[in-house]
Amino acid sequence: MADISARDVKALRDATGAGMMDCKKALAEAGGDLEAAKRILREKGLADAAKRTGRAASEGIVYSYMHRPDPNYPPKLAVLIELNCETDFVAKTEAFERLAKDIAMHISFADPSWKTREEVPQSVIQEESDIYAKQARDSGKPQQVIDKIVGGRIESFYKENVLMDQEWIQDKAKSIAALIDQAKASMGENISVGRYCRVRVGEVGEG
Repeated sequence: MADISARDVKALRDATGAGMMDCKKALAEAGGDLEAAKRILREKGLADAAKRTGRAASEGIVYSYMHRPDPNYPPKLAVLIELNCETDFVAKTEAFERLAKDIAMHISFADPSWKTREEVPQSVIQEESDIYAKQARDSGKPQQVIDKIVGGRIESFYKENVLMDQEWIQDKAKSIAALIDQAKASMGENISVGRYCRVRVGEVGEG
């Protein structure tokens, strides 16, 4: 099996706009061949869906999810999410509302701290990197190994804390970004998560 580097995955993602996991799978299927991987993504409709990302998503819905583990008691956890699309036609569909519900339910359980990697402050990444590097040095790892360990730990940090990188609670093989890419392909429009808010009784929030 071809060794798929993070650089190759990024290059394919930049070229197609497809999700990270989709790019990685396409490269693996193509034996590391970038052009063949592009073709695989186009055949699956993922590259075409990604091209829609630049189109305005000014329509959509605001969806509220109330988590009620016991029907005899009132809900103590809620998520309010804005899900955007391009047209009112798609916004009215059952599939679009179901997508909003799926993402809202995911947020209620996974509690992401940020929506995208770009929103994570550099100071947070630096602090996490310093901690991982110190742990590796203390265990006697050489510098070249430490760099790889830190890179892998940061990727795990993103998967735990960033909505788009998190594994979807209903299908661990699929990230939230991949779920949205799939919806773009099936609905034929740019779809994006706007604002969202998670509220739990007893938790101290920032607002």
